[in-house]
Amino acid sequence: MKKIVLFTLLISAAVFSQDDSKEKEKALKASTDITFEANKDLADNDFIDAEVNYRRAISKSDENTAAPYNLGNAYYNKESFSEAFGRFKQAGELASEKPVKHKAFHNMGNVFMKNKEYAKAVEAYKEALRNDPSDEETRYNLALAKELLKKDKNNQNNDNNKENQDQEDKKDQNQDQQEQGDNNDENKGDPKNEENDKENNEGDKGEEEKEENKKGEGDEKKEEKKQPEQGDQQEQKQPRPNQLSQQQIKNLLEAMENEEKKVKEKMDAKKVKGVKSKNEKDW
Repeated sequence: MKKIVLFTLLISAAVFSQDDSKEKEKALKASTDITFEANKDLADNDFIDAEVNYRRAISKSDENTAAPYNLGNAYYNKESFSEAFGRFKQAGELASEKPVKHKAFHNMGNVFMKNKEYAKAVEAYKEALRNDPSDEETRYNLALAKELLKKDKNNQNNDNNKENQDQEDKKDQNQDQQEQGDNNDENKGDPKNEENDKENNEGDKGEEEKEENKKGEGDEKKEEKKQPEQGDQQEQKQPRPNQLSQQQIKNLLEAMENEEKKVKEKMDAKKVKGVKSKNEKDW
């Protein structure tokens, strides 16, 4: 009885396996047909319909690696690199054949290069070469990614070194300023230093006074040299003993005019008093 049941179960499992396989084949065929439609849409520059059909094809079968791979290429050409990477990764994980894996990882490396993630690009290209060591394009991209990664690390090291050097210079500068401040505080509290500063200040003042005195003496000598010349000019301007000054002449003229005016007024007054009015009558 047990053997019959076991045999029956084995037959049921085989039938179910055959049915499942047929369903997968049917789904794969439908997915492939939709992928062809999406390819035509993309060839006609109808990206929207192509995207919709690729998504339909992906949902129909998880064995169709062409649909996510082609959709990834469509996103890549549109510079939607994040979406492209997700579809390339999906194709690489679903693929069981090395050529498909190689293409998927190669394009993943290209996305990393676009994003300047050179370390990740190196690893993606290496994985692509593991699935197809003969691809020269992948090998070239790998070499380029390594060179850019090396250059990027050197630039980062230079930036870090410069930053560290700037910090060290700033630290040394702060330390020097602090030490200078401490020395000033120590010198300020030392009586000897204060006395020396006082003497230096007095010495400086003495030197300044000497310079001022020398300057004053020089100015006095210059004034003495100038004075005779100024005296000569004043003597030339003074009137001679037998010669009247302009002011004296002016005063004399005014006095003469006043005398003439008085005399004229007296004469006019006499003329008025001497005139008599006629008081004759006509008879």
